Amino acid sequence: MHLTHEAGSLSARDVTFAETDKRVVRWIAQQAVNVELFTIPLYMTTLYSIEGFHPITGKGNDFYKGRIWPGAKAAYFTEGDKTRPGWGNKQAFNIIFSIFIQEMLHLQMAANIATAIGCTPSFTDPALQDSDNGWTCYGPALTTIPNIVDLRDTDTYTDVKVDVGPLDEDRIKLFLAIEQPQDDAEHDIKRNKGRYFPKVPFDGGDPDYDPATAGILFGSIGYMYQCYRDYLQIRYDDGSCLWDHVFNPDGQQNDLFNTFSFPGHPMREYMGVETTVALTDSGIAFKQALNMMNAITDQGEGATLKARLKLANEAGLLTAVEVRYRPDRDALESDYPSYSDTGAQVPSGDAAARFDNDGEDHFERFKEVRQLMRDGGIVTWDKAGKAGNWSAADLITADYDPTDNPYELPTPEQIASALNNLYAEDVREQSHATLSQAVVGAIKGVTTVLDQYWNPKGASISFPYPSMSGSGDRMATAWAAMARMPDLSKGVPAPNTRIVNHTCQGLDLHAPDGIGTNSCALTQVYHTCRGSNLCKGMGGCGFVQPSGGGGNCSASVRSASEPTPGKPQGGGCSAVAVRAKGGLCGTPTPTPSGTTYTAPSDNRCGGFGGCAVPISACQIYPVSGTMDLYQLEPTPEANAGGFKPTKFGTIPFNKGDKVEDIAFAAFGAVAKHMKLKAPVQQEPNDIRLAFPPST
Repeated sequence: MHLTHEAGSLSARDVTFAETDKRVVRWIAQQAVNVELFTIPLYMTTLYSIEGFHPITGKGNDFYKGRIWPGAKAAYFTEGDKTRPGWGNKQAFNIIFSIFIQEMLHLQMAANIATAIGCTPSFTDPALQDSDNGWTCYGPALTTIPNIVDLRDTDTYTDVKVDVGPLDEDRIKLFLAIEQPQDDAEHDIKRNKGRYFPKVPFDGGDPDYDPATAGILFGSIGYMYQCYRDYLQIRYDDGSCLWDHVFNPDGQQNDLFNTFSFPGHPMREYMGVETTVALTDSGIAFKQALNMMNAITDQGEGATLKARLKLANEAGLLTAVEVRYRPDRDALESDYPSYSDTGAQVPSGDAAARFDNDGEDHFERFKEVRQLMRDGGIVTWDKAGKAGNWSAADLITADYDPTDNPYELPTPEQIASALNNLYAEDVREQSHATLSQAVVGAIKGVTTVLDQYWNPKGASISFPYPSMSGSGDRMATAWAAMARMPDLSKGVPAPNTRIVNHTCQGLDLHAPDGIGTNSCALTQVYHTCRGSNLCKGMGGCGFVQPSGGGGNCSASVRSASEPTPGKPQGGGCSAVAVRAKGGLCGTPTPTPSGTTYTAPSDNRCGGFGGCAVPISACQIYPVSGTMDLYQLEPTPEANAGGFKPTKFGTIPFNKGDKVEDIAFAAFGAVAKHMKLKAPVQQEPNDIRLAFPPST
């Protein structure tokens, strides 16, 4: 195994190189964020290629009883009938889901370590995405795992392409290449070995060394983290350590896993490891940062146990991941409850998927999925034969009663027809392009917010949990409707901020007919999170929050601050808390008497208004309340998209009202107030019928 440094190179280093080393280690910090982020859309695309269905559930509600939508989800019971196709789908989904969630944990850890050493991480780095947030790091001709390895230089993976796709042998080989242990990677690189496994320090005595232009390839993710550790431990001839020079006690720390938020997230998931860095004490922070790196590599490749893995396995004593780096089952069951389609609590699918699989590293888990494939247990949407052949029977369970539709939801027949219409030959390519951008837009609703979320100079915006959840729904729908992977390279251009689009239905008060497209939002404003607020000043979609703002469906270690108009706000309940209170994420939850909510036209800044775009035609309010109505008026900065909200009235909404109906009613009230032509509500289009309601 390659050593990351020569003997003595990490001690008594000339302190004049501290500035060079600071530049290098912060560059490594960004590369760690990049490689963790790189895996997330990649794994998610494959995860949701697995055929499956899910109900829309919430505690105590039966709004969608007997209804299911395309898209697998984590399951408590995974054993399938081996006489039927897809018998291994639930198990495969659970395994990949467990990896996908841990990659989000790794991304959080990498970002928290980065801010602790004075690096503000970017989640929209040009190494991965273009200026419209299209993903450029995947493609049918690409062969390089960013800053890690060009697979053409390997023996086992030389023909593998770095591209998104369905769960197939090519994808499994790519995933194994990403997660392979360091010693395996070193053995497998047969060509251009001199390009890999650089020695710390990298600079070769050049104080002006710039790693960004040096073309560094680490060879494996484990080697990258070892270089990261070694750089932080460099000691100088004045007795200081590089950590002393880079430590930032004001670094932004965020937590989605070990945060405590009663009742939504009442237990920390990882009892044995911190997932944030305690910045009050430099020495403690240093130990925590190194331990978090250890957790990342242990969960991914089992790196920290390689010396004793063989003996342990022979003795049957332990699996690849140390117990302290595994989540607690009780915590997962408490934090992620599951509910039936009638609102009754059932065993937690998330807890089963994660606890049952997190004892093995990612490399071993992907080998298990490969075996399921080779045993013939997997069916993916591109092989399922459903595209263009949907029927109502595909979208219901035995609980469905066609005579019981108190909320006047679109029927299963209408939704099946919409899915088939999207696949019609004359619109198929356009449908694929639009659905692809819906997926990319949902992911963009995450990455663009994370740029602010981890920016110590940024506003106190919260984690865009609705975007993360919505991206899965959109990914699954795109796969099921089109029987092929969405194109993640299709970026989402910035919207026209000089007009006011009511993004739920593309409504525009100033359109010639006073309505606008009246179908669904422009592709440019496809996203799913109130926190991202990409449609600032563009009307909103009908989801509501308290008029004071700050109620984003999210989880954060930040404390909520007093809302400031025009300034994004953070803090608030977790998505699980919303479910626990009987609501669906993105919709109002029970609040003190007298609370009013923001209306669709009040989307003036992050933490106000809402934007789960496009609104599902089945989205309904689980509680009742009153919305404030606003008119958005151009400000002197209108050429830059400036609008001032002026309150002029209220509008009620009731439990069971369809969100699109209330959004349109608010739109009509604004039109009347402005003495404009009264709009006429149209029927929802196929995309809004096909997408499930947000959960």
